[in-house]
Amino acid sequence: MAETLEYDLIVIGGGPAGYAGAIRAGQLGKKVACIELERAGGTCLNWGCIPTKALLKSAELYQKIKKAETFGLIVKEVSFDFAKVMERSRSVSAQMAKGVEFLFKKNKVDYFVGRGQVTVPGMVEITEGEHKGKFFKTKNVLLATGCKMRRIADVPVDGVRVMTSREALASKTLPKSIVIVGAGAIGVEFAYFYNAFGSKVTLVEMLAQILPVEDEEVAKTLHRAFEKQGIAIHTGTKCENFRVGKNSVKLNLVKDGKSEEIEAESVLSAIGVVANIEGVLSAKVKVDLDHNYVKVGNDYQSTVKSIYAAGDIIGPPWLAHVATYEAVNAVNGMFGHGKPKRVKNFPGCTYCQPQVASTGLTEKAAKEKGLNYKIGKFPFTASGKAVASAESEGFVKVISDGKTGEIYGAHIIGAEATELIAEYGLAIELESSIEEIHQTIHAHPTLSEAVMEAAAATTGEAIHI
Repeated sequence: MAETLEYDLIVIGGGPAGYAGAIRAGQLGKKVACIELERAGGTCLNWGCIPTKALLKSAELYQKIKKAETFGLIVKEVSFDFAKVMERSRSVSAQMAKGVEFLFKKNKVDYFVGRGQVTVPGMVEITEGEHKGKFFKTKNVLLATGCKMRRIADVPVDGVRVMTSREALASKTLPKSIVIVGAGAIGVEFAYFYNAFGSKVTLVEMLAQILPVEDEEVAKTLHRAFEKQGIAIHTGTKCENFRVGKNSVKLNLVKDGKSEEIEAESVLSAIGVVANIEGVLSAKVKVDLDHNYVKVGNDYQSTVKSIYAAGDIIGPPWLAHVATYEAVNAVNGMFGHGKPKRVKNFPGCTYCQPQVASTGLTEKAAKEKGLNYKIGKFPFTASGKAVASAESEGFVKVISDGKTGEIYGAHIIGAEATELIAEYGLAIELESSIEEIHQTIHAHPTLSEAVMEAAAATTGEAIHI
């Protein structure tokens, strides 16, 4: 019988939580293994964040070239090869996955492709894959199996007529028309992508606004921008009575008691995610769950000693960067490297055009909390860099304490919003004030000046509006 390998930590799942946790343990000199069902990088790197950004970049560039005359350039013919657009996306993912595998080797992390299961506390088995049947002893386990896309009830996914984001990322053909169910970040990004390449897009959201977690003013601005781009949007609307045919899908849009039938070549489900918990724990391991997510304490330890969890498996906000933060803190804590921190402030980003990014409280949340707050706003139409770049849509909005100037939240819609938000994230972490942002000299001309000017606008001191 083969010798059972022993580890300080076994990580089950190789996504942004799993691989980061494993690498951090390696940095601390621990003997660590990571078990991933498919490929290093998990859903984010292989079927989510990274490949979608490659697709969105192609869409953005295609749209820019079509508007070349704005910049005094003449481009006579512009076309695209959709299969190659998709192929590039897959190659970007493959390149990044290789990068994670390299980092495993660099940090002496043993990497196994397969399905890992905690059979009893301190023992992990690989139940699927080429290493099936291998057992490992371990002092600690980190569950980082993430989530998978939620499917529309009673509507089978076939990858052609009905898709989730995963099937969409594997597709080589562009649907002439598509209904996207759900207008969170994933739904909105795919709506922008398909529309940019000429699909007739219908975006449907059950709640009152697209991007429901974002500031209302930002959501309304994006709604108008999308309609201007040609996307049909239905908010406060349910999708019912799906009928999947050979060449199309028919369904009913129901709003305020009225039903309207529409037909499209494909339907994309973007209605959220569910935890990947099946098969991760044997029947002998009973950890407490909260709405099917692993319940953890402030140290990321579950209700079973030595079994920890981080990332999407412990619940919202289901963001890769949050997952990485949680896993690194969980590992630091379990090996006595400082007190682990739980997530408080984090950026949320949507990579359509115009981009959307935020951190902290929305204006609605500040109002509901009864806070004494002020608003500072600066439009990109007043930004020299934005106008020069023909990207003047949107604004920066900052919410702060009416007396002290402490920053409660920031919301950006416009060019490079997902990069610009980092400054306000740091400001909140450092408990900086509006005044300190205002008094920090920002280079001219840059888009980041809008961050400074929004802070200055809080007290009526913005120069360029």
